[in-house]
Amino acid sequence: MDQEKIGKFIKEIRQKNNLTQKDIADKYKVTYQAVSKWENGKNMPDMALIKQMSKDFNISLDDIFEGEYSKKNRNRKNIYIISFTLIIITLLIIGGIYLVKYNNNSSFEFKTLKAECSDFNISGSISYNDSKSAIYISDIIYCGEDDIEEYSNIKCILYENNADSNKIIDTYNYDKNTKITLEDFLKEVSFTVDNYQKVCKTYSKDSLYLEIEATNEKEKITTYKIPLTLVGDCNCN
Repeated sequence: MDQEKIGKFIKEIRQKNNLTQKDIADKYKVTYQAVSKWENGKNMPDMALIKQMSKDFNISLDDIFEGEYSKKNRNRKNIYIISFTLIIITLLIIGGIYLVKYNNNSSFEFKTLKAECSDFNISGSISYNDSKSAIYISDIIYCGEDDIEEYSNIKCILYENNADSNKIIDTYNYDKNTKITLEDFLKEVSFTVDNYQKVCKTYSKDSLYLEIEATNEKEKITTYKIPLTLVGDCNCN
């Protein structure tokens, strides 16, 4: 997924419907700052919100994930114009298109990921159908009170544990010249992993986890391991 492209597409949808960022924020019960981050590609809506947007604005999930209207949809608009005078044919085309869109939207399933760690709250999910799946994690919040140190380098790594081996799925690094606290670092972190697996499988408990390695100016490393639990089994043929 191209997060920046998706953000521009969300902005395009909003503007085509003559809505402000506040209108979208009120509609989906988020802050307008959150909507701004979506549109600037700094963050993405929760997968449940993406699915709701798909229904509300009658746009396929594939189009949202691709960040643009598919060629099929663009051609459809031309067909509407050409066949405007053919009322019966037009109605048949619209009915057929609606069924295709409905089936595409309903083909995606969503499972929630949550943190099994008292010091962290995490918003995440896995979306999938029978041909592709994606992992999305955002809003990683440190809710402990002990770690107020400023670090010179922090990295957050998304792992999957399989048969005693650890596979790195994705990494987010902070290595700027200025120091940063753990809390502020996590405000910047999100993971969007598209096509991680072509088909879905059952993730065992704690097979997915995040590891944070924070290094201070004295080269002392503080490590946090955050197991992630998938709410419900993820099964596809």
